[in-house]
Amino acid sequence: MLASCFVSEAKTKSLTKQDKAAAERRINHEKLMLKARKRLSTVPITPVQKEREAEKKQAERLRNHEKLAMHARRKPGHLSRSQALWKGTQEEKRLEQLTPKLETSLEAVIARLKKQIGKPYVWGGQSPSEGFDCSGLVYYAYNHVLNRKLPRTTNEMYQDQRLKPVRQNKLQSGDLIFFNINAHPGAYADHVGVYLGSGKFIEAPRTGLNVQISELNNDYWQKRYLGSRRILTHDAVL
Repeated sequence: MLASCFVSEAKTKSLTKQDKAAAERRINHEKLMLKARKRLSTVPITPVQKEREAEKKQAERLRNHEKLAMHARRKPGHLSRSQALWKGTQEEKRLEQLTPKLETSLEAVIARLKKQIGKPYVWGGQSPSEGFDCSGLVYYAYNHVLNRKLPRTTNEMYQDQRLKPVRQNKLQSGDLIFFNINAHPGAYADHVGVYLGSGKFIEAPRTGLNVQISELNNDYWQKRYLGSRRILTHDAVL
């Protein structure tokens, strides 16, 4: 009987040692894992990662701000700001769609302009036989399709209240593009071209050069850009 008690006690001590050893292994493993996590957390973030994280946070803040603003303004039967903007954009697009007659007129204007490429710049010129200055080229190309003629000079065209102002990012083929080349004070236009699309416009540049196609995105033109006007629209047809 006594022998069996000794055996039982020995087994208990053996199990206790095993449990302690297992517990120590678990503790050591957890310590190693903790150290590994600390090492990973101290790895420096690259500038690109920082920028991406900042963009994500900014986008999230904007989304939350818009949601809060939308809920604050929302009333039964009222359009949200995003819905109103979408509706306005669609209406604007519909308004800017030319009728077949106006489309034909615009095509005739563009074709007439392109035929003058290579003609010399002549101050005061407004015909293929004598050459063109910048406003003379526009005057020649457009006035044969208009009921009410354009003014003759560049600044008069720019100031004409019958023409519709257009933002640069909304330009369409046929729009007039105005510049202030000689740094006149105020909103004074002294050069004009006609937008052709894809960032290009046609112009009669200056003495010594010929009628040509230029790039609106060029730094020279961007620094001197003044504004744009649309002639052939539903609400501004001369």
